[in-house]
Amino acid sequence: MSSTSRSIDAFIFDAYGTLFDVHSVVTLAATLAPGRGDALSQLWRTKQLEYTWLSSLMNPAGVKRHDFAALTARALDYALASLEIDLDEGDRARLRDAYLALSPYPDAAPALSALAPRPRWILSNGTLAMLEPLVRRSGLGAHLDGVLSVDAAGIFKPSPRAYQLAVDLLQLPPSRIGFVSSNCWDAIGAKTFGYTTFWINRLQAPADRHGEPPDRIIRTLADLPSLVR
Repeated sequence: MSSTSRSIDAFIFDAYGTLFDVHSVVTLAATLAPGRGDALSQLWRTKQLEYTWLSSLMNPAGVKRHDFAALTARALDYALASLEIDLDEGDRARLRDAYLALSPYPDAAPALSALAPRPRWILSNGTLAMLEPLVRRSGLGAHLDGVLSVDAAGIFKPSPRAYQLAVDLLQLPPSRIGFVSSNCWDAIGAKTFGYTTFWINRLQAPADRHGEPPDRIIRTLADLPSLVR
């Protein structure tokens, strides 16, 4: 994409890792497993994503898949077993519940506000039962028009069926919708679908190579409003 701004009629945001810091669970994880909080959070997140991809590939047609809440719980169990951390069910439940109160990134609310009055929606792998309390508790609901869960498509991102949900809702061509994610694989999937994509590369990581790179690569959500008109 050129350095000039692009006309965008609406925005779709990934939730986990983009608007909300998934590693804000580290504080609780470190309390429950002293000295292992960072390792537990990192492995938990890695397996959580891996399980969504595997689920989309292996689930037979017509068979109900495990949703994001179930896969998040299974990923936590794997991470605990792998790191040989012994937690009872009560403490595991506390960690799972931490996903309902993740910290929003400090730049999330100002960026969302600056993009008004364009429609601003979340499109996430999470369930509505996970996402709605999270948005409400964070205060970001004041800057969002609503939340979409891929559960309505029956498959996780980066399936085109998941990305189609926002097109159906907004009744706009994908190129007129800005898709924003901190997950490069997600931004690439959205670009392949046809969205105008913005990758929030907070860690200055190299871009993934499984598809065409995102249209714009920026460091923070604060950089986003100046790129559109």
